[in-house]
Amino acid sequence: QVQLVESGGGLVQPGGSLRLSCVVTGSDISLYSMGWYRQAPGKQREWVAGVTTRDITSYADSVKGRFTIARDNAKNTVYLEMISLKPEDTAVYYCNSRPWFYVNEQGTQVNVST
Repeated sequence: QVQLVESGGGLVQPGGSLRLSCVVTGSDISLYSMGWYRQAPGKQREWVAGVTTRDITSYADSVKGRFTIARDNAKNTVYLEMISLKPEDTAVYYCNSRPWFYVNEQGTQVNVST
């Protein structure tokens, strides 16, 4: 059974930064593209960032230049470095394959507020 466990969320002021981690067990992430997604209250889940098996990265326009995705295949872990955070970045953040495939209901909460 594949499990994805996110961590690193929290409360941060606008302009602050956070680093999210996602540890995957039960599957070798080196075999496929991975992504970060988020879901804000009352909104649908949206894709945020992706990284291919060849480390090619891509980002939603709303986070481009502020977020950085990275993968460490040896640790079976995916990261999301977030800087210059804005209140509109507030959401539950999830990692998953890209496209989304595995059941994942945990996520990590990010709150950007004064």
